[in-house]
Amino acid sequence: MKEEEILDLQQKAGVLVEALPYIQRFNRRIIVVKYGGSAMLDEELKNDVIKDVTLLKLVGFKPIIVHGGGKEISRWVKLMGHESEFVDGLRKTDEETMEVAEMVLNRVNKSLVSMVQSLGVNAVGISGKDGRMLTVKKKLSKNGEDIGFVGDITKVTPKILLDLLEKDFLPIVCPLGLDNEFNTYNINADDAACAIAEAVKAEKLAFLTDEPGILRDVNDPNSLISEITVQEARDLIEDGTISGGMLPKIMNCIHAVENGVSRVHILDGRIVHCLLLEIFTNKGIGTAILHDRDEKFYDPDGRRV
Repeated sequence: MKEEEILDLQQKAGVLVEALPYIQRFNRRIIVVKYGGSAMLDEELKNDVIKDVTLLKLVGFKPIIVHGGGKEISRWVKLMGHESEFVDGLRKTDEETMEVAEMVLNRVNKSLVSMVQSLGVNAVGISGKDGRMLTVKKKLSKNGEDIGFVGDITKVTPKILLDLLEKDFLPIVCPLGLDNEFNTYNINADDAACAIAEAVKAEKLAFLTDEPGILRDVNDPNSLISEITVQEARDLIEDGTISGGMLPKIMNCIHAVENGVSRVHILDGRIVHCLLLEIFTNKGIGTAILHDRDEKFYDPDGRRV
């Protein structure tokens, strides 16, 4: 065997050794992956994400995927001759649009189930309607406008998820819920992922986004913050560093950490194998948000402890 081939194999072995303590640390722990953004639209990225989650399952994690489908819903609404309308970033959802949303989300859901099962892991696709997992009330816009069948989660009943995990299935959840009159509502996927992660006391909640993480300077990709406490995140919101579309996501992350989720990770889903790089390497690639009382993984030189 050539020397360069041996070096290549040694590098691969080194990656496995580096991953070992994290595999041991998080064995049998629940991780919720909010799957969205470009990683859902690019077929190659989609395959890589599903492979990552499947690998997490095979090495002992208990992953749950929560996915959206907003751009696909917009495409189908347009095919029906309508234009999507948004208020405060939320889709106005009349009865006809709700039917389209449910059809599209279930279609996306079952395609993900097929992909996971093709890799040798048993998956089950469900929505928040199943087992009354997600109970909602009507969500209004910031100025009190009725935007239709958009749900605000009031209760999570995680039994169906915990039962599936116990039976060694990988649950894949689409963000639909029922109100007290059993009407179907569309739910923001970020909201659903956070509520589910809190209810199952997830060790980790990972958001796959089109952002590298939290930047100290939005114009400088090298200003990525690897770890941040809840209070530090609040300070960045206060001084305007965190704003725009990132603001509601970070507020969701803060709420999750303060309600039982150990760590929340903001990852760039456009990077191949971003989940594995964040969880199984010493440096990681995104931003981890943790409780003020928790110790950071990194020492002053930026190495993970």
